Amino acid sequence: MKSLKPSMREKKRYLLVKGENLKENVEKAILEYVGVLGFSKASPNWIEIKKDFGIVSVNRKSVDFVKASFVIFEKKLEVVKVSGTLKGLGK
Repeated sequence: MKSLKPSMREKKRYLLVKGENLKENVEKAILEYVGVLGFSKASPNWIEIKKDFGIVSVNRKSVDFVKASFVIFEKKLEVVKVSGTLKGLGK
C-alpha cells in the first residue's frame, strides 16, 4: 500500500492535559460536548499517560472544541499546553 502525500495526511496537535483518571474523563468530556460525530472528527489518540498528566493528539481543526469540552466537564481537566510537535511540549 502506498503512503499518503504530506498534504493529504491529517494535521495533528498535541495537548498536555492534567487531571485525574484521564483516559476515562477525556473521552467522556469530548463525547458529552461534541457527540459521537465530533469525537470521530477530533480523532483523539493517546501518546503517553502518566499518573497525573497525559499527552493526547487531536485533529488540528478540533482543538478548540476539545479544549471547550474540558472546561465545561464536571471534573477538573486542564490543558497545560498545545503544540504542533511532541518536542515542543517540553518533554
